[in-house]
Amino acid sequence: MTGTKIAVLGTGIIGAPVARNLSQDFAVRVWNRTRAKAEPLAATNGIEVAGTPAEAVTGAGIVLTVLKDGPTALQVMRDAAPGLAEDAIWIQLGTVGVTAIEELAGFAERHRLVFYDAPVQGTRQPAESGNLVILASGPEDARAHVQPVFDAIGSRTVWVSPRPGDSSRLKLALNSLVLALTHGTAESLALAEALGVDPRLVIDVVTGGPLDSGYFQTKAAAMLNGAYEPAFALANAAKDTRLILEAAEVAGFHADLAAGGLRRFERALEAGHGDKDMAASYLAG
Repeated sequence: MTGTKIAVLGTGIIGAPVARNLSQDFAVRVWNRTRAKAEPLAATNGIEVAGTPAEAVTGAGIVLTVLKDGPTALQVMRDAAPGLAEDAIWIQLGTVGVTAIEELAGFAERHRLVFYDAPVQGTRQPAESGNLVILASGPEDARAHVQPVFDAIGSRTVWVSPRPGDSSRLKLALNSLVLALTHGTAESLALAEALGVDPRLVIDVVTGGPLDSGYFQTKAAAMLNGAYEPAFALANAAKDTRLILEAAEVAGFHADLAAGGLRRFERALEAGHGDKDMAASYLAG
């Protein structure tokens, strides 16, 4: 599929490395609401920066949206509509939740787009190294066209269902685990400190045992070293938590850990830590 034109709408923490990795095999045009954030990509393998979403998607056979939430993705695609080709493939990579994904699928149907719901598992480093895990749902007959795209940005594709939306549901379940691990690490370290114990002893005891993991070590080190450069911003983690709670309510499920975690995030947001990595749950107080 070398030579296929791809438009990437959104060049944030995930979108920018996605565009760079795609540019090794495809002709890539990008758009970002803040153009200055997209401009550095122009020097990478001939990536073109567009001024509007419609300009970005003109002539593109595949459109990727890597945007912060469902309403934003829907609005950007509405702005892109004048440039969309009928039967173009639209791949949405964001965490948008169960309500918004139905709205996005409806937009795709009205505009005769082939729609793939493909939220990614992974943050900044996996995106930069092309090691995202793609959770993909969508029609089986066009998968051969989208698989090379997924292979360029990820190490693994999990085909969840032919029905768009099932991937977004799985992503919420996975994020529930990620957020619980983050808050659990933060609360354990913060509790040790509050009780007058060196929190580094928590890490020492856990290291090498059944509770240990690379994720625990990474987040614990960030918390105790005050290293909060965002791999995944706390404000976005709070947004995802709200999506989990919204979906759980519709399903009649009590997401107790997510509810408690949202309270931690909200305290951290009130203290001005929204732009920091979600490890700033440690700063919730």
